[in-house]
Amino acid sequence: MREFERKQLLERIEREGATVGASIPEEVEVQGETVALQEFVFETRKRETVPPGERERVERAKKNLRRERLQRKQRIEDADISYEEGERLVESVVGIDRALNALEQLGPTDLEAEVEAKEAADRKRWMNFLRQALGRDDDSGGVGRGGRGSGGRGGGGLGGR
Repeated sequence: MREFERKQLLERIEREGATVGASIPEEVEVQGETVALQEFVFETRKRETVPPGERERVERAKKNLRRERLQRKQRIEDADISYEEGERLVESVVGIDRALNALEQLGPTDLEAEVEAKEAADRKRWMNFLRQALGRDDDSGGVGRGGRGSGGRGGGGLGGR
């Protein structure tokens, strides 16, 4: 393979949107083991979130796919291969990228962290609402600027005058 052809192939791998229209390979050899990649991705994506028992398996699969992608890219960069072999490697790398994108877009894998984040956001919204309702736009606890406690209302409310 000539150097300019090698560069073209490598550019195709790194191109933004390279996976658009690409399909996930039915099978791919990863670390010497044949994996039914398409089936694995589709079965995993059917669920809203990754169940606790599957989290480690999905993370391990993503790690192995990233490693395999890197190895295939390095073969294109360094190996004495034909242009046709390079084309096959590019197609497989783009397919692996497509599978990785699908797996990365899965819902949260840690339900407890998601619940905690939602509760924290709810608490923050509630505190902001209370500050606005009480006319306290800052955390000083004093009467807010331009809020209910300033002027004309006789100082009522929770201010304790």
